[in-house]
Amino acid sequence: MSSPYQILARKRRGLALGTDDLAAIVAGASDGSWSEAELAAFLMAAAIRGLDQEETHRLTLAMMQSGDCWDLASELPGVVDKHSTGGVGDKVSLVLAPLMASAGIPIVMLTGRGLGHTAGTADKLEVIPGLDLELSRARCLETVQRTGMAIGVATVDIAPADRRLYALRDRTATVDSLPLIVASILSKKLATGAEAVAFDVKTGDGAFMPEPDRAVELARRLVETCASLDCRASALVTDMSQPLGDWAGHSMEVFEALQCLEGEGPREVMKVVFELATDLAELAGSSVGRQDFEDLVVDGRARETFDLWAATQGANEKWLAAPNLEPAPHEVTCEASRSGYLSNVATRELGLLLAEASRPEGVKGALDEQVALRYEARLGHPVEAGQVLAKLYLRQPDERYEKRFRGCFRIADDGVVPPLIRERIAAP
Repeated sequence: MSSPYQILARKRRGLALGTDDLAAIVAGASDGSWSEAELAAFLMAAAIRGLDQEETHRLTLAMMQSGDCWDLASELPGVVDKHSTGGVGDKVSLVLAPLMASAGIPIVMLTGRGLGHTAGTADKLEVIPGLDLELSRARCLETVQRTGMAIGVATVDIAPADRRLYALRDRTATVDSLPLIVASILSKKLATGAEAVAFDVKTGDGAFMPEPDRAVELARRLVETCASLDCRASALVTDMSQPLGDWAGHSMEVFEALQCLEGEGPREVMKVVFELATDLAELAGSSVGRQDFEDLVVDGRARETFDLWAATQGANEKWLAAPNLEPAPHEVTCEASRSGYLSNVATRELGLLLAEASRPEGVKGALDEQVALRYEARLGHPVEAGQVLAKLYLRQPDERYEKRFRGCFRIADDGVVPPLIRERIAAP
C-alpha cells in the first residue's frame, strides 16, 4: 500500500488516484492515521489538480463505506430522497416529503443544521414541540412503514470520514471544489440506500453556488456520480437570487410549509415542489403525475400525512391541531425609495442577517426561532415609491440589523424577472 507521501506526490503531479489510494485517504481520515497536514495537502491538491469522474466515484464510495450503510431499499422498495444545496426561505423539503408519502412513494431524508447564511431543515422542524429527529435505522423503518416518510438528522456513524474532511475544507479554502462537494453530499445521502434522489441545486446571490454555470456543473456531477453508484437521479437548477416564498426564518418557514400543504402556499414554492415531486415519481417508476400531486394537496391528504408523521416522531398532537407560529414582535419595514423596478436583492446578506439576529449574543446554543423576514416584492416587478418591499421581525429594536436590512434592496429604472427553474439535468 502506498504511503501518504507517495499518494500526495502523485496527485500533486496531476496523476489520477486509484481505488486503493482514495480508500487509504478515507481510512486515514476516519481512524486518525493521516495527520491534519496530510489531509489538508490532499484537499488542496484535489482542489487545484481536480478529480476526474472516476476519482470522484471512488472517493464518494470510500467515504460512504467509512460508516454505516442502511440499505433501506432492501426493505422499502421504491424509497426515494431529495437534497437541496440550500438557500434563504427554502422550505421545499417540508412540503415535498409529506406530498410524496401521501402519493404512496416512500421517502427518507437525513438532513442537517444551519450553515452560514442558510437555515437547516432540522432547525426549522424543531420549532414543533416534541418532534424528535434522532433516527436509528430501525426507527426510520418503523416510521416509514407507518407514515410513508421519515426525516431526521444524520447519525455520527454515517460517513464519519466526511466530518473530518469537511471541517478541514473550511480551513483550507477548498469548500468550493466541485468533486469534494459531490463526495461530501453523496457519501451521506447515498448511505441510507435510497433507490432514487432528486437534487435541487440553487444558484444566484443567496445560493452556496451563486454562479449559474458552476451550479449546472455541480448538478451534472451529482447526477452522474449517483448513476455510477447505481442510484437513479435527476436535478433542477433553481433560482436563489431572492428569497423563496414569502417567509424566511425558522418558525415562519414551518408556518408557510403548512400553508403550502393546505393549498395556500406561494406559487414559487409550489412550482419547485411539484417539479421535484414529478421527477422523483418518474425516477421511482411511479405513474403518479403533476395533477395527482395537486389533488393530494387540495383534498388534504398531504397535510394529514405531515401530521401523522410528526406525531409518530413525537410531536405534540394538540399543537399540530392548532399550530402556534408567529414572528418576533418588533417589526421593521423596508419601503421603496422611489418608483421603478426591484432590480437587486442582497439575498445572502439577508440570510446572514437572519442567522445572526436569531442567535442571541452571549447565549451559547440559543436560537430565537421567531426572527423572520417577510418578503413582499419580486425581482423585476414594478414598485411604487413608499411601497413595502419586505419586513424584518426582531425580538427587540436593533439599529445595526435595521440598517443592514434596508440596504439589501435596490430600485432601478428597469429590472429582470429571473427564471425560477434555470435547467433540468435528467438521469443518464
